[in-house]
Amino acid sequence: MKTTISLAVLSCALATNAFAQDKTLTISVYSFAQDAYKEALYDPFEEICGCDLVVETGNSVERMAKIEANANDPIIDMAVISSHDALSLARKDLVAALDVSKLSNHAKLYPAAQDPIGGNRAVGYTFYASSIVYRTDLVEINSWADLLNEKLAGNVSLPNITGTQGPLTLMMLAKAAGNDSTDYSSVISSIGEHADDIVTFYSRSSELAQLMNQEEVIAAPVGRFAWSRFKSSPLPFAWAEPAEGQAGGMNVMIMTKGNGNEELAYQFMDYWLSTEVQTRVAEALIDSPANTEVIVSDDVADNLTYGAELINSLSILDPAEIINNRETWVEQWNTEVIK
Repeated sequence: MKTTISLAVLSCALATNAFAQDKTLTISVYSFAQDAYKEALYDPFEEICGCDLVVETGNSVERMAKIEANANDPIIDMAVISSHDALSLARKDLVAALDVSKLSNHAKLYPAAQDPIGGNRAVGYTFYASSIVYRTDLVEINSWADLLNEKLAGNVSLPNITGTQGPLTLMMLAKAAGNDSTDYSSVISSIGEHADDIVTFYSRSSELAQLMNQEEVIAAPVGRFAWSRFKSSPLPFAWAEPAEGQAGGMNVMIMTKGNGNEELAYQFMDYWLSTEVQTRVAEALIDSPANTEVIVSDDVADNLTYGAELINSLSILDPAEIINNRETWVEQWNTEVIK
């Protein structure tokens, strides 16, 4: 009997220890700034929760495909992606509705970040502005329309339609032409007519930074999150403030449906949204804050999409409009631009 009890106790102890070791959260994130994220976010959270973070990176297409392929038995617990990619997954019923009462920092977010795709299926954690980076010694930029002006022929780069910046650039070029609808057919046709004047249709901001630092490109639309690549250059780059304003976007957090690790995911999401962490991430120039309580210096703010005045002024394209129109845009783009 004593032996049986001892074995039972030992078995229970081993099970408890195994459970502690198995307290693991698997997250899917963008691949940039991972060393900085580890210091500012991942390591402090692991210390607080007594858990392990498994961090998976990759481009949006790869990461979304992995979530879809494992829908019946999720291996990703929580992911950060663009708002329109989040909506795409939500429409496939792969995203859990969030119980925002479990996010103590939810009310601190800018209103646009609190329920960005509807149904509380996502929460915004960072905003970004998009404008035109240009060489001040070679050109002056006053409008988004300048991108297709003869003065930039052979020296301009535009984002590929399939990238994050692609639809935003279409929106702002349409605004410059007096069109506030999401019928971008005339804009795409205009880009097609100027295709020979465009150095490249870039897919990654790192690719664009290389071209601009090599002086092959002197102006291009870019997200504010990549501004530091240009600001630190010895070349005289500036961030344009076009007459039509700046475009904007938001990256969001989602939780996969039926992952079985919801409580730990809520804990991590809430920690990331806290004033403490959002300030630390902003000061490290990793991401711009969605938490309204974050206060940073003017020098830090100059590198970010920061403050209510700027965020409320951004032209943000409705995620549903992107999802509903993307196939049409891409088909026309492939026909008229990528000849």
